[in-house]
Amino acid sequence: MPVVDDLDRLVALIRNSAPDEELYVRWSQGPVADLPDGPGSAQSSRDALTGIELPGLSANPLAVEPWWGDRPLRLWVARRLYDYCHLRDLRGPGVRPWVLVGEQCGRGPDNEPLVQCRRPVAWVSERALREAHRAVEAQPSTEWGPLHRAD
Repeated sequence: MPVVDDLDRLVALIRNSAPDEELYVRWSQGPVADLPDGPGSAQSSRDALTGIELPGLSANPLAVEPWWGDRPLRLWVARRLYDYCHLRDLRGPGVRPWVLVGEQCGRGPDNEPLVQCRRPVAWVSERALREAHRAVEAQPSTEWGPLHRAD
């Protein structure tokens, strides 16, 4: 699977995606772990609190919501990466973000989309993650951070 080298290339990937392709970012060990029988096969995640098997892969949409207006797509994408960057450390070695074309099939216990992957697209590089982190940290808010539950 190709690697998106930097944040601007990820933005271009989203900007140039086909209108009928919904792009998502997922933090995991990747398509080999999540799609053992390939795209379109039964795919599931597990709720960390209860252990319940969920009917799809938990992922976050990269599509911009209408209320975002004319704000920079780069900041939208940076935030989508930054929100769940803690999963790298929480879920162990080999966990990193990857982009997929998917179809929403439900919502998880944290109200996150559950998707069926139609096609893996690309890994997101460490450089892109660092750029996303810098873009978010450059914002003037002191009340905002990743969506990590405190101990």
